[in-house]
Amino acid sequence: MSPTRRDFLATGAAAAASLALPEIATASPNCRFLPSVGMTAKGFAGRPVVISSANGFRSKTADGRPAIQLAYDMLTRGADPLDAIVAGVQVVELDPTDHSVGLGGLPNEEGVVQLDASCMHGPTKRAGAVAALEDIPTPAAVAKAVMDRTDHIMLVGPGAKKFALAMGFKEDKSVNAEAHEEWLRWKSHLNPNDNWLDLPAGRARPLPNAPRPTPNSPDIDDADLLHVYYDERGVAHTYGTINMDAVDANGDIASVTTTSGLSWKLSGRIGDSPIIGAGQYCDNEVGAAGSTGRGEANIKVCGAFLAVEFMRQGMSPEQALIKVMERVLAMTEKRLLDSNGRPYFDLNYYAVNKKGEYASASAYEGSRFAVCDAKGARVENCVYLFKGQQPRKTAVDSAYVKPS
Repeated sequence: MSPTRRDFLATGAAAAASLALPEIATASPNCRFLPSVGMTAKGFAGRPVVISSANGFRSKTADGRPAIQLAYDMLTRGADPLDAIVAGVQVVELDPTDHSVGLGGLPNEEGVVQLDASCMHGPTKRAGAVAALEDIPTPAAVAKAVMDRTDHIMLVGPGAKKFALAMGFKEDKSVNAEAHEEWLRWKSHLNPNDNWLDLPAGRARPLPNAPRPTPNSPDIDDADLLHVYYDERGVAHTYGTINMDAVDANGDIASVTTTSGLSWKLSGRIGDSPIIGAGQYCDNEVGAAGSTGRGEANIKVCGAFLAVEFMRQGMSPEQALIKVMERVLAMTEKRLLDSNGRPYFDLNYYAVNKKGEYASASAYEGSRFAVCDAKGARVENCVYLFKGQQPRKTAVDSAYVKPS
């Protein structure tokens, strides 16, 4: 039987406790700032903020806080920014109803879940990553262990798993029942003449061009905050991931990205998430950036690194991400573009600078991302290049549009 949300909350609470991170503050609609190491009595040196992909708002802790709120509460109580966001994304990794990462991640074509993650720590200029990791549902923490305990940056496959077990991570060979059912549904629809009977359609979700609910309204559906869509056969697909970036009151910065990768991928496929400079990048003098979406498109432009470099040149996070999206289009092969030059895929980028300014951008309108600062946890609209989400549309508005 598929794990329930209640089962997940209990598991997530225990796993978070195992991180041996600072005590977590009591949830509050508006976080109260508490002094942390290096802060003066005069107050904060900057503006603490945590940003992430939208699933960082959807997945909740045992006490009901969004994952991004957990990270922010830890940050403002003095936790290291990387410790805070690794704990934040772990809430999502252990959520069995999120099919883009960790425990609930959709498997590869062989029915095996292979997980990727990477992280960077601005103050120490260090990084760690794992790829094609099996049976360990929290790859972000394993990536941080690679950073903390080795002179390497990336471990992959069986070597990554062997390292994780040596570091005390617990093996979990169970495949999430709901994710396994999605794999069977995908397999049954591959060939109409094979011996597999087609399974019923998957869960319904809003059509791509349906009106979007107002952020923070009670009309927001869980599915609207996930990077999972269902095709005309009812088969689930995802490029799903969570990227989370943080800057604390001292201006120290960290970034992390974790994923189960492209659904039904070839065994051993690695996307952008574990690649430093692609899936995420952090420079303590400038800011951090990360990505979710089609990894193959992002790898070719080193999107996270490029965004940070644009911010180094003086661009705002918003301007930097739009420039990165334009570079993606310039580097996209013709088979992936429609007759109007619009891609048959989407990418989402996220960025925050040292001052606490932040933004997220996508190719098509309708995407959202999560934010937590002194105003509390919420979702906001991404800036975008094209109106509409279907590249088959004939009317193209290629102007950069800032959401209202």
